[in-house]
Amino acid sequence: MPGRKRTYLMMMGVCLTLFVLAGTVVRLFSTTLALVMFAVALVIPPLAVIIANRGGGRDE
Repeated sequence: MPGRKRTYLMMMGVCLTLFVLAGTVVRLFSTTLALVMFAVALVIPPLAVIIANRGGGRDE
C-alpha cells in the first residue's frame, strides 16, 4: 500500500503544480500552453485513482 499511496500523492502533486503554474505564470506568456496544461491536469486525478486502486502488485 505505501507504494500506491506515494504514486497517488506524486501524481496529485503534479496535478496541483500544473494548475497553479498554468493559472498564474504560464497564462501570461502563452494562453495555449496554459490551456494544454489545464487539460493535462484534468486527466491526472482519474488516472491517479485508477492506479491507486488497482489490484495485485508487490504492495499487497
